[in-house]
Amino acid sequence: MDVPAQNTKHLPRQVYIRAFEYEQKYGNCPQCVLAAIQDAFEIVDNKVFMAAHGLAGGVGLATDGTCGALAGGVMALCCRYGRARENFGKGRYLVSYELAKRLHDRFVQEYGSCICREVQNRLFGRSFDLWDRKEYDDFEKAGGHTSKCPGVVGNVAMWVAEMLEVEDNTRRSTSSESMT
Repeated sequence: MDVPAQNTKHLPRQVYIRAFEYEQKYGNCPQCVLAAIQDAFEIVDNKVFMAAHGLAGGVGLATDGTCGALAGGVMALCCRYGRARENFGKGRYLVSYELAKRLHDRFVQEYGSCICREVQNRLFGRSFDLWDRKEYDDFEKAGGHTSKCPGVVGNVAMWVAEMLEVEDNTRRSTSSESMT
């Protein structure tokens, strides 16, 4: 998804749509967030994309861990602003913590929790055992991959796109101000 510069004001919405569609078509919430961010910002490499796979459904489809969409969003933010290995012993790199915390807080404000099972309760009125075939079928029938989870994935990807735009613009303006 190459987006010309003049269309960047619509970029977060385009990222939302792409992430929503990916979740409907392919599933795997963290990978769908990362794919939509990769399409727009080209910051996610294939190893990061692969590493996200097991985080879906609250880690390994267990539902008692962090929502995979949120985990994918934090991974995307850290692909741009996380601490690199060569800086491993050189401080905490608080910007990635600050961005991750802002995303977490927005997610919890919207969904009441960052735990997959609790997000399911909010969206469906109940949670599902994604390892049980009947429960998984019920999850799908209730809109699991048609509207519910795609909406969460789309929101997270959109919020990440907004955050990346703001942070990138702030850094660009700070950088250009220091040059004058």
